[in-house]
Amino acid sequence: MAMEWPSHAFANSLFPSLTTSPVKIIPKIANDVPAWHILDPESNDSLKQQMLKLTQATLDLIDKMNLPETTTFDESKGPVMIEAGAVIEPSTHFIGPCFVGKDATIRHGAYIRENAWICSHALVGHCSEVKHSILLPYSKAPHFNYVGDSILGKSVNLGAGVKLSNLRNDGTEVYLRIEKSRVGSGLRKFGAILGEGCQLGCNAVTNPGTVLGINSVVWPNVTVTGVHGQSSTHR
Repeated sequence: MAMEWPSHAFANSLFPSLTTSPVKIIPKIANDVPAWHILDPESNDSLKQQMLKLTQATLDLIDKMNLPETTTFDESKGPVMIEAGAVIEPSTHFIGPCFVGKDATIRHGAYIRENAWICSHALVGHCSEVKHSILLPYSKAPHFNYVGDSILGKSVNLGAGVKLSNLRNDGTEVYLRIEKSRVGSGLRKFGAILGEGCQLGCNAVTNPGTVLGINSVVWPNVTVTGVHGQSSTHR
């Protein structure tokens, strides 16, 4: 039998504001498949494929010559696309292809890697690393965070030191824990899907394949696993 995914596995439940967001340059997250489908690099509508199409679009990009001289770029695999109006602080490093939207903020010491899509008004802070992930508008990874193969919904905030782990120790397929079931994701690398308004306390860790519904809370120093509905609390 085909798996019947819970409603909080889908974008329309996790990211309800996307339908009315005034921000124009946002990845399309399909509603007919679980939200993590976009992280599958083999999918036709994957984040990787959408990033490729974005490189061919006409964008109002910042003049990199006007950025701090300590800002560095690696464009050997694709372009670093930063919209005019983004705030880029000194000593940041970008690996293309990646995108930073207008009014987003990239603070000192941040590391933006391949296929990172930082939407307008999102924030990546000091010593935070983002790789193959989406930060939707107004989401924040502000202090010493790792965000790998993940999606952060609107107004998500990661406390200092929060890590979204994306790879099992044995390097095999990531499984999702849904109540008493253990279901394969089809992905070898899969971090966390955090619905709008989720708040994670300092030094919390999400194990690979974690999904938290909107307005969920994780207390400091807690490790979370599994797929959870809205307003869940983890302590």
